[in-house]
Amino acid sequence: MAMTTESGKVREGELPSTLQRSDEKAQATFAKAHDSAEETYADAPNTEERARRTAFSALKHTHEKVGDHWEPKEGGRKGPSDAQAAGGADTDRPTAGGVDANATKEHLLDLARRLDVPGRSSMTKDELVAALQKANDRKTARAREGS
Repeated sequence: MAMTTESGKVREGELPSTLQRSDEKAQATFAKAHDSAEETYADAPNTEERARRTAFSALKHTHEKVGDHWEPKEGGRKGPSDAQAAGGADTDRPTAGGVDANATKEHLLDLARRLDVPGRSSMTKDELVAALQKANDRKTARAREGS
């Protein structure tokens, strides 16, 4: 299903809920990447699933998941957010679920403060990434329950 209209406008109702709560740039990035991938992989098996994975990968190059929505990466930084995003389609590495694992520890600590992650001051960078991923999942689940 196309995420954009013929004129290029995003069909917000077709977007995942986390993107419906995100800014227009995040929505457009996901929707355009999704539609392009859907067109590219039209004859391939699992076209819709592949298009969604491609769209999330594109989104993770410019945005990071913060709680129940996506925000532009710190300082406008672009690039893969974790080893899986950097590796491409044929890799099977762990994903950070939208957390920018390549961000600085200071940035991750700031996000952990915003999301009120307990014990954050004594965590390693890898522990912060895992804790942020769990905090994001909890916030997203609560947002879905409220909608």
